[in-house]
Amino acid sequence: MGTNCTMATPRVATITASVAAAAIAPTRALRQLMVTPTTRTIVNASTNSTAEASRSRRTASEVITEALREAILRGILKGGQRLGQEELAAQFGVSRLPIREALRQLEAEGFVLSSPHRGVVVSTLTAEEVQEISEIRLALETLALRLTIPHLSEDVLQQADAILSKIDQETDLLGWSELNWQFHKTLYTPANRPRLLTLLKNLYATANRYPLTSYKAQSQQEHRKILEACRHRETETALKILEQHIEATAKMPVAYLKRENSEDASQEIGN
Repeated sequence: MGTNCTMATPRVATITASVAAAAIAPTRALRQLMVTPTTRTIVNASTNSTAEASRSRRTASEVITEALREAILRGILKGGQRLGQEELAAQFGVSRLPIREALRQLEAEGFVLSSPHRGVVVSTLTAEEVQEISEIRLALETLALRLTIPHLSEDVLQQADAILSKIDQETDLLGWSELNWQFHKTLYTPANRPRLLTLLKNLYATANRYPLTSYKAQSQQEHRKILEACRHRETETALKILEQHIEATAKMPVAYLKRENSEDASQEIGN
């Protein structure tokens, strides 16, 4: 069992001057990860206030997992960056046990890689891997949607619609990504396939490393079309729109990664 930590819901805090535009809301975490220009990770303890008396309690490993995951998703911790257990333990003010538990969870989610020689490093994704994730999502999500449509209640449809309204107002990238998952999760949950839902959650978490800000408007249009088709029990229409939606979300990150890899290769040749 991990050590229990008292959790707060702190306000958005600025990471560093270099990433001020991507202020991090330490989502239910006690500490904020910050990266200096030399990429040395430091942790600032968040302050507690008496107004936060009704806080939930979570284990230290859960707190650390969430903080590290968010830092990776926001690009604060870069691909290939080493995560030393002793350094992290000192920065979070905990023993190495919750650090090990957090890193194991992140490895299971695909955010970090562990090897005997390098230790634990932040993983990177290739264009081919992003494309593969999209193809797996397409197969699993169309299955989930086909299974769930006969069981969708008006209450579930209203919940999904309310989430779309929240997405319209969301300006934070990770907030948008989380609400995007909540929308799909809300639709798929009535299928009563918990293992399928868990697989999809992990795929979404991995895909969220490349949020598509320019795609939000189109994404919302597709979401509402999917929801409308579900409301009228038009299964094949809903599936077709969902397929187009998933394929579209893969195109931009795949193109970006291919371009990035091409530039890296050109630099190596030049050197």
